[in-house]
Amino acid sequence: MKIIDTVCPYCGVGCGVGLIVVDNRIVGVEPTKFHPVNEGKLCIKGRYCFEFVHSENRLKKPLIRKNDKFQEIAWNKAISIIAEMIKEYKDEIGFFASAKCTNEENYVLQKFARVLGTNNIDHCARLCHAPTVVGLGEAFGSGAMTNSIEDIEESNCILLIGSNTFEQHPLIARRILKAKENNSKIIVVDPRKTHTARFADVFLQIYPGTNVALLNGIMNVILKEGLYDYEFIKKRTKGFEEFAKSIEKYTPEFVSKICGINSELIEKAARMYAESDKSSIIYCMGVTQFSHGSDNVKACCNLALLTGNVGKPGTGVNPLRGQNNVQGACDMGALPDVFPGYQKVTDKNIRKKFEEIWKYELNGDVGLTVTEMINEAGKSIKFLYIMGENPIVSDPDVNHVKKCLKKLDFLVVQDIFLSDTAEFADVVLPACCWAEKDGTFTNTERRVQLIRKAVELPDALPDWEIIKMVAKEVGLRGFNYSCAEEIFNEIRKVTPQYAGITYKKLEINGIQWPCPTEDYPGTPILHTDKFATSDGLGKFTIAEYKEPFEKPDDEYPFILTTGRIIFHYHTGTMTRKSEHLKGEINECFVEINSEDAKELGVKDGGRVKVKSKRGEIFAKVRISDIKKGVVFIPFHFAESSANKLTVCALDEKSKIPELKLCAVKIEVVR
Repeated sequence: MKIIDTVCPYCGVGCGVGLIVVDNRIVGVEPTKFHPVNEGKLCIKGRYCFEFVHSENRLKKPLIRKNDKFQEIAWNKAISIIAEMIKEYKDEIGFFASAKCTNEENYVLQKFARVLGTNNIDHCARLCHAPTVVGLGEAFGSGAMTNSIEDIEESNCILLIGSNTFEQHPLIARRILKAKENNSKIIVVDPRKTHTARFADVFLQIYPGTNVALLNGIMNVILKEGLYDYEFIKKRTKGFEEFAKSIEKYTPEFVSKICGINSELIEKAARMYAESDKSSIIYCMGVTQFSHGSDNVKACCNLALLTGNVGKPGTGVNPLRGQNNVQGACDMGALPDVFPGYQKVTDKNIRKKFEEIWKYELNGDVGLTVTEMINEAGKSIKFLYIMGENPIVSDPDVNHVKKCLKKLDFLVVQDIFLSDTAEFADVVLPACCWAEKDGTFTNTERRVQLIRKAVELPDALPDWEIIKMVAKEVGLRGFNYSCAEEIFNEIRKVTPQYAGITYKKLEINGIQWPCPTEDYPGTPILHTDKFATSDGLGKFTIAEYKEPFEKPDDEYPFILTTGRIIFHYHTGTMTRKSEHLKGEINECFVEINSEDAKELGVKDGGRVKVKSKRGEIFAKVRISDIKKGVVFIPFHFAESSANKLTVCALDEKSKIPELKLCAVKIEVVR
């Protein structure tokens, strides 16, 4: 028996775990006792994080489609076919990287795309935290969580907006509870009365899509009552006067009508946040997944700047990442507009730097995003290479996604299971899961951590090794890596935030970037003295309330919002292979307000059809305290995919879809 120290493969918290291995089989897991993130605790997903590893459904051999059926094929033959197609479609090719893969693998894939001559490289951050990169980047100069998980305990007031933390990030919720035990006040903003909302001192049950109006209303009260931090604004920010003028019309009474909440609650929340010595904002996809998601994030930044709650313990603007390596995949440049370290592809000097290191001439045009590549399938994108992503379940308007994928000339899917998306592929490549390889993940607080190989799966390969084989067959130089650490050392050369991090230095605890030199300990709190902007100042920006792309009407009278539940992860590819997690819940449901249920004539446990202008699904009813006129569906269940219903409307700046809001009707199944 041996115990292998690694990191949980699920959400972005990055809990330390020890995998218990006997005869090349994981038989159990234990939390890492003194780990700085989880301190010897795990949530239910972490407890059973190993159960999918030895599933009989794991991909073990490359597959090729022949006569609309898959046949096993030798690795060398599969790689040869893919390489020949890449040579044919060099200018009409796109790549999906993955937040479930390591930093090293995302780095190698984006490098591969770019030396081929394209910036058509993106990943699922486009569907979750692209507005974070845009909004925090514009306001603070860095699109990352400003503070640390541990630091949350020091907050005197925590504003949780668009985050059901107790289900989505339970080990961060534990820190919130510790803060509450120390008399911290909790403000929760959500259309659902979630487990998180039950711990709130003030609960603001708003309509989905009204975050900007609410935050502006809170800031209106702070400005009117003189509760803002004048010295901080004067010394460390710019753009205050224009911003303040834009807030004047957002009185609590005006905002109350938009959000559907009492104006007195808005005033109470404003005073609670502003009068606290150390206030923290924590948000998740209930802020970002809107056609105005970037404005939502900017409004959060404005509130923190207005009250001086940035750059010190217990404060900040703290996005919680949904997947284990969303932060790292972004850091590695798995985005169409930036190289690793968020260095712009359009900057001639930046391109020159990468050209000198990679020894290739690089493209300076911004590439296509995930949603744009899907829409361009069969047109400007003929060949798509998907590593560890499942857009058939995760992307909006699933029926549209299916139609687009069918238009491709060639689709390659590289994954650990034959996912819903892999079913559409021409070639499927079997990849190792996290427990079968070495590398690093970067968690939601910017902590870079080692994952370590615990077991082997014959014939499956780490994603970076597969890309290396394809690159060699295509005839590209610079991909002859011998191990993950060698790739990481190249990452250090091109990514300033990672320059001082080494595998040896990471050990069990990891290091929070930026870490510019090897003798630097890492950075738990960003923006302590100056912001990461060009002039060092935090920037107030104007964020106006905009109506959603699709509003309810007589035919489709309900607002649908989507999200996650504690027992499952993303598209369910891994958690639905776990017997314990499936045993908790393994079917779709729709949460409905009790009054709405009564009017519909449906009881708890009854079945309904939920229909939008794009599709329909069937689900079991759960009667809850969700806001009247709003319904909630988790998106984990492919057979009743919530994203058959959602809309493709995009945020203009970040290109994120409006996954959290569309209009639906509900019909009772008799």
